[in-house]
Amino acid sequence: KVAAPKKGVRFPKADKEAAAAPAKKGKPVKEAAPKKVKAVKVVAPKKVKEVKVAAPKKVKVKAVKAVKAVKVAAPKAPKVSTPRAASASAFGGELGVQTPTGLLDPLNLLGDASQERFDELRYTEIKHGRISMLAFAGNIITRAGIHLPGNIDSTGTTFDSIPNGWAALSAIPGQGLFQILFFIGILELFVMKDRGGGEFVGDFRNNSIDFGWDTFSEDAKYQKRGIELNNGRAAMLGIFGLMIHEQLGTVLPIVGQM
Repeated sequence: KVAAPKKGVRFPKADKEAAAAPAKKGKPVKEAAPKKVKAVKVVAPKKVKEVKVAAPKKVKVKAVKAVKAVKVAAPKAPKVSTPRAASASAFGGELGVQTPTGLLDPLNLLGDASQERFDELRYTEIKHGRISMLAFAGNIITRAGIHLPGNIDSTGTTFDSIPNGWAALSAIPGQGLFQILFFIGILELFVMKDRGGGEFVGDFRNNSIDFGWDTFSEDAKYQKRGIELNNGRAAMLGIFGLMIHEQLGTVLPIVGQM
């Protein structure tokens, strides 16, 4: 049995038509049993394999070596030094530099001098010192009355007849003066000459003459070289002083009347 529709109920078009049609007498309408709905199998999701995420490797960070601070020196103002100051710094440690004067260079000969130039001046200083020592000693000895025996020339002029000092230059005969100059020339050209191979400037042994110098220690050699240099300096002043005092006609201790 189909119940009559209630008033005011809206049906779809098909239902309205069915509702409007007169109900036919007949067999009761069997309600169709609902079809069995097949059960839907819900597939269980597959197990997802665990993805092992590798832990990130430790990155070794090398320690940065400490950089030493570089000190940038501020540019120094250029020193304007005098030639004398430059020579004092360059040759202040040479033999003969001593207190209280230090490096004595009143004529500023070493202003811009090289080592080669210094060696030339030292060679000249040593040589003049040796000549002055001989001159001073000879002047003192002859003034003491000590002379060479014999004659100075073939005419019979004896050595003891030659006066001292400046007067001797005019009293020596020409032959005697020639002998003196000839002997000095031989020494200058062949004997008192540095041919190389010496231990120091002014070493005139030339690997042929040695009176026991090699037996001294280095300290003793240095000391003796200093003594020779200082004695030569004193002799240069000494002979120069004797020559002046002779012209003045003074009387000196030990030396006597000039």
